[in-house]
Amino acid sequence: MSVRGRSYRYVGPVELKAVVRPGSGGCRIGSVADFGRWVAERSAVELAEPFTFVVGTDGVLRLAPRRSEHVACAGGAMVLGAGEISFTREAGRWAVGDVSNHSTGYCPDATSWSEVAHALDNVELGRPSGFTHEVVFRRCPDCQEHNIVREEDFVCVFCGSDLPEGWNVDPTT
Repeated sequence: MSVRGRSYRYVGPVELKAVVRPGSGGCRIGSVADFGRWVAERSAVELAEPFTFVVGTDGVLRLAPRRSEHVACAGGAMVLGAGEISFTREAGRWAVGDVSNHSTGYCPDATSWSEVAHALDNVELGRPSGFTHEVVFRRCPDCQEHNIVREEDFVCVFCGSDLPEGWNVDPTT
């Protein structure tokens, strides 16, 4: 288990987690060979779209089709990072094209990038220096709804209350 960063508990709809079965997580990508096998099984159509990803608490990348739920990709477990990712070929090797922390089920903070970067480095994928699309998540202290903060407007879209500057989505962490 990693001790480097914060882990994220699933905070999305309970009915989505209820249908996840142990061992049903996304494809574990722990090595260059794992990624090579995984990408060889993808069609050009699949590779044209982003994929759902999580980084498990073991620090390993897991991938699933884009429309998969992050909690399913994680097998219901806690994660160190989650979002969407796309791949491209650069100079004859695979690299990350775009990567975000957009996961409304885990709502990971942008600081999860270090764990995502570490998992990508472990499979020797070229990558950007940070999320190419960074999402800011906050929980409203008044109505408890999860929000995506846009254009640095820290106001709850559900009740109009001020949102905190710091990440607060999961009150148990």
